[in-house]
Amino acid sequence: MTLNLVFLGPPGVGKGTYAEALSKRYNIPHISTGDIFREEIRKGTELGKKVKSYVERGELVPDEIVIEVVKKRLSQPDCERGFILDGFPRTLNQAIALDKITKIDLAFNFVAPKSVIIERLSGRRICKRCGAIYHVKFNPPKKPGICDVCGGPLYQREDDKPEVIEERLKIYERQSAPIVDYYRKKGILVEVDASRSKEEVIKNCEDILKARGLLH
Repeated sequence: MTLNLVFLGPPGVGKGTYAEALSKRYNIPHISTGDIFREEIRKGTELGKKVKSYVERGELVPDEIVIEVVKKRLSQPDCERGFILDGFPRTLNQAIALDKITKIDLAFNFVAPKSVIIERLSGRRICKRCGAIYHVKFNPPKKPGICDVCGGPLYQREDDKPEVIEERLKIYERQSAPIVDYYRKKGILVEVDASRSKEEVIKNCEDILKARGLLH
């Protein structure tokens, strides 16, 4: 039995965290287009160079490139039992193209009040040296401003500053509305309150999957 899931939700809502947990539990890959692109850029592949040129100009990677990347990834053997897509589809065009590639069982739409998202994102700190992630409130380092792992300095990403987050959330709302609507009309959208603890959210997702007969 396969389990093909799409995770939707604004930046900072915790999609990646929930996807990671459920991916381990059910042994299906967590596929983040952002991770694929970063890896291709790091390797310096043809695709990586193309993606990098858009990213450096502050533009979105065109649909046809994103769709091709996802199609290629979903054809790999580890996706035979299912997958969790995180960060894709981002446009209605991508959602329609995805339906031509494979059948989606359920789309989870994670929602949380703006104040919760701003608190989560604006408190995030990243180590300059090893990339470890902390949170000033929920996961603070032992010494303020210093990484527990390697002793490197911690910094706040520009796009994690409250005023930038507000703008990112507005853009997300605009972009995601047609996709949310698309999956709702298909009868496969479920909303999950992501303002609760990670454990509660994951349990809620599992309960929904069981209720829909997608988990035994």
